[in-house]
Amino acid sequence: MTSASRPRLRWYAAGDVNAFFGLALDNLTQLVILSSLLIGLFKFPADLVLFRMIPGTALGVLVGDLAYTWLAVKLARRTGREDVTAMPFGIDTPSLFGVVFGVLGPVMLLTHDPHLAWRVGMGVTVAMGGVKLLLSLGGDWVRRVVPRAALLGSIAGVAILLIAFLPALKIFADPLVGLVSLAVLLVALVGKRSLPARLPGAFAAVVVGTAIFWGRQGLGLGGPGHPVGAISTLTLTPPLPTLAWLDALEVTLPYLSVAIPFALATIIGGIDNTESAIAVGDEYRTRDILLTEAVATVIAGACGGVIQNTPYIGHPAYKAMGARAGYTLATGLVVGVGAMVGVVALLVGLLPEAAVAPILVFIGLEITAQAFLASPARHAPAVAISFLPAVATLLLIQEGSLLASVGKGFADLGGEARAVYQTLLILGNGFILTALLWGCTVAFIIDGRLRLAGVVFAVASVATLFGIIHSPLPNGALVWPWTVESTIPAVLAGSYGVVAGICWLLGDVSPGQTRKSA
Repeated sequence: MTSASRPRLRWYAAGDVNAFFGLALDNLTQLVILSSLLIGLFKFPADLVLFRMIPGTALGVLVGDLAYTWLAVKLARRTGREDVTAMPFGIDTPSLFGVVFGVLGPVMLLTHDPHLAWRVGMGVTVAMGGVKLLLSLGGDWVRRVVPRAALLGSIAGVAILLIAFLPALKIFADPLVGLVSLAVLLVALVGKRSLPARLPGAFAAVVVGTAIFWGRQGLGLGGPGHPVGAISTLTLTPPLPTLAWLDALEVTLPYLSVAIPFALATIIGGIDNTESAIAVGDEYRTRDILLTEAVATVIAGACGGVIQNTPYIGHPAYKAMGARAGYTLATGLVVGVGAMVGVVALLVGLLPEAAVAPILVFIGLEITAQAFLASPARHAPAVAISFLPAVATLLLIQEGSLLASVGKGFADLGGEARAVYQTLLILGNGFILTALLWGCTVAFIIDGRLRLAGVVFAVASVATLFGIIHSPLPNGALVWPWTVESTIPAVLAGSYGVVAGICWLLGDVSPGQTRKSA
């Protein structure tokens, strides 16, 4: 078929409206959380946060979303399919909390110099991007070797326990707003029912919930308030390249052990997400997806950003909405340009959390369902075991929140409570990679590939020694084995080694012999 006779493909559709609201609101919420923590908790100057850190961080979102839009259009033209959905892209949530509490906050508390803390944050972000550039080269190989159940299961645990459960708490904190919004969303997107005036489901859910919230406020009927205030002034602050982070390299180096595991986690997540997209028919090349997030992260850090970017979990959900490539283009422009002119805080200040949370619940449900449906049925246990490390992370988050509400911290725990916390910490640190390794071993065991399972257990043993998984430190940082006071990493690494040896020994036994001995 010649180029003249080739039909013109539409890269956008009505479903992009739903998807845009889901992806854009998610990113906007991350930017507001980042601003609130830095300004409210660590007392960073508002001007520094809103006009330097936020625009630089949002620039990475713009770069990544533009690249993913182009990759989707390219794939659609190559395959002749109009239903290609772009990969979602945005700010990495675990890194946001990790960098704020493990890097920016501690530097600010130690030095009382917000500009130094900002430069350290930039340096850490650039370093994470550089690490991801190197790791991205092996992405396609990993996707071929690792079972799909492990790849999808590791993000399904994040999806149902963090992406869906934590927003569900926001829904039930204000059920009149949250449950009504959730019902509208489920009817439209899960039940696939058309709404009046053919309104997009995500848009309608947010509008209905927001109208109920502000209507109730206007009538003075009480109910939870809105924690985020709107900003009334718009200021043009384009993010500009800067080498200011080079002046803080000496201060930055000790914090790389905190940040690098997050870079590794997003690479694993990017591989998982690419597999998730391939499972529903969009054959992206893993290396292209990973290189994009790496370059976007470097650009963000070099222009004042302090949080890395990553492909988002949720491609199947956006595809189920009928999205193509228009939603990533719109999200990149709204988040990137909006952050430069101050519209980001203005928009999010108008949207109550309970009205936005149902979108994240829907995304979590879609991802979790796909992990089971797109994997071989025999590998269901491999998917299920991948949830356990995420449970530990969820419990740590909730336990930390409860302690903070009464002015306490984990250091105040003693006795059995302290032991439980330490166990949760060990299981939760590096939880995405832990889930991936556990999912691999169970899938290999199910398939009778015990020697391969033993190799994975050996990898887990080495990773444990260096804190890549099961770090004993509260911030999840990497460690040198000879510098750790706790004996837990050595014991756990040795346990993984023993299990690896058992798998190798049993791998020499034929399936028939194993059944007879049983």
